[in-house]
Amino acid sequence: MAKKPQLEHSELSGEFTEDDVTVLVDIYRPAGTQQDWRLEVVTQNEDLFEWDAPFATDREAFDEFLATVARDGIHSFLEEEDIPSTH
Repeated sequence: MAKKPQLEHSELSGEFTEDDVTVLVDIYRPAGTQQDWRLEVVTQNEDLFEWDAPFATDREAFDEFLATVARDGIHSFLEEEDIPSTH
């Protein structure tokens, strides 16, 4: 059985909350390397969103996440049925 590679997680990784929606932002790369960083967002329902392109720095990855939230809203990470209705 192949061993899973060890990962280095950025200090910018963690929970992000906006409009009562919390997601986990995970920015990582193989430990002990200078490889590019990968960006994933995991929702409360464990839906996973991965960016195809890597980032040269963890800050670039986090800034892309923030730009996505600013452009599309935090609700863009939720499935239609997960979005709370407002009345």
